[in-house]
Amino acid sequence: MARYIFITGGVVSSLGKGLASAALGALLQARGYRVRLRKLDPYLNVDPGTMSPYQHGEVYVTDDGAETDLDLGHYERFTGVPASRGDNVTTGQIYRDILAKERRGDYLGGTVQVIPHVTDAIKNFVLSDVDDVDFVLCEIGGTVGDIEGLPFFEAIRQLRNDLPRGNSVFVHLTLLPFIPAAGEMKTKPTQHSVKELRSIGIQPDILMCRCDRPIPESEKRKIALFCNVRESAVIEARDVDTIYAVPHCYHAEGLDTEVLTAFGITDAPEPDMEMWDEVVSSVREPEGEVTIAIVGKYTELKEAYKSLIESLQHGGISNNVKVNLEWMDAQIFEKEDAAAYLEKVNGILVPGGFGERGSEGKIAAANFARTRNVPYFGICFGMQMAVLEAARNMAGIRDATSSEFGLSGTPVVGLMTEWVDGEVLEKRGLSSDLGGTMRLGAFEAYLKQGSRAEDIYGTRVISERHRHRYEVNMDYRAQLEAKGLIFSGVSPDGVLPEIVEIPDHPWYIGVQFHPELKSRPFAPHPLFASFIEAALTQSRLV
Repeated sequence: MARYIFITGGVVSSLGKGLASAALGALLQARGYRVRLRKLDPYLNVDPGTMSPYQHGEVYVTDDGAETDLDLGHYERFTGVPASRGDNVTTGQIYRDILAKERRGDYLGGTVQVIPHVTDAIKNFVLSDVDDVDFVLCEIGGTVGDIEGLPFFEAIRQLRNDLPRGNSVFVHLTLLPFIPAAGEMKTKPTQHSVKELRSIGIQPDILMCRCDRPIPESEKRKIALFCNVRESAVIEARDVDTIYAVPHCYHAEGLDTEVLTAFGITDAPEPDMEMWDEVVSSVREPEGEVTIAIVGKYTELKEAYKSLIESLQHGGISNNVKVNLEWMDAQIFEKEDAAAYLEKVNGILVPGGFGERGSEGKIAAANFARTRNVPYFGICFGMQMAVLEAARNMAGIRDATSSEFGLSGTPVVGLMTEWVDGEVLEKRGLSSDLGGTMRLGAFEAYLKQGSRAEDIYGTRVISERHRHRYEVNMDYRAQLEAKGLIFSGVSPDGVLPEIVEIPDHPWYIGVQFHPELKSRPFAPHPLFASFIEAALTQSRLV
């Protein structure tokens, strides 16, 4: 039977519960256990798909097409276990399903209430589809004390009693701030956070204390005494130079041992950390460095590109080099010469995005990369802008544009109206809802024989995750290919473009999908590994 670990947070948000959950999952996995990680999000949105990146950061997409919290990216990168729509639930989803049942009359005239109906729905989600795992790690979003999180805390409190004795553990992540004026690390915020948690019926078994310096033993004893936990259960979660060192640090602090002890497991094998040793060594001891310009529209908030950042680092790990990122707002290139900003970089990446703002700047970045032989990687919207640049400046279609920007001009990029998902024909229109109506999830693509894409992947058939509403119009394929922009990857039915490239360029590739969602530190995505390799070659030419 699966055992459950519930991870909660207190004091402030953004302490890193997702990373802590992922690292703990990786440690248990390194000991030979099978794990599954889930995120319970208290917000009322059905999913983050319609939320601005400034509100929520990156939207992570699973193979089965769920738009989820970015923490699921941490889970996948650290454990390699593919997430699914069954691993992320929001208050919005819970209430949507409950209200649908109420409208159908499923509650037989009864009053629908938070307890038991909402809490039962949360519990059913937590307990579902876990027959093939040893540990289920459930992260509760938000901070203890948030009013919207109360049904989730109540649900896991009930689960403690519903599950067999010894089959659940509560881990609480808090902050230990250091006050420079006093010269002391303060434990009071942690004490108050635990008090808040206990007031709703949850006694944490383990405390993970975020800090920027070592915790004195006297402070650990104080925390243990006032928070009613063993001193060994007060785990130092200190800041580190790379997130991939977190599993090692937590193991050194005894987190995994303490968790297993709380379950009564004392004979577990030691974790095999060789894989993590190699990753951390590559990050800390690179043999060179490259500089990549990221030309985007959400550059003020790096969380909007979380998977992208990590995938570039994975490409660096693959080539044993440090990857320096230069963040550039695409709108700058609409007013100033791109060359002034891009001349010294070794590669240019234009990521996904929505809307017209910054599009001309991204086209300018693609033009610079193409004409100056700088490695270029266009992802989703970045591919579309590369195609528009080629259409205008290579194929002579001067008014080439996207219908996303309006009805004027030649729509070389247009709204997707239908596509095949498995055996189902999906259809969309201008009046369709925005949420959940894109081409979402994993789809196969066939690669052109002899293309650079085939050489990079080492296969003719690939599967990648998508999240887009617009696509390049295949009616312009012949015209573009005649001028040197090759469609080297297409959907199995040949209708949808997946990859474009310029064969006689050092490295110029655009992809309609999001390869960053499938990259792992111990298994870098081949496109990112190849892109960084090309950037390294470019750095040696400068």
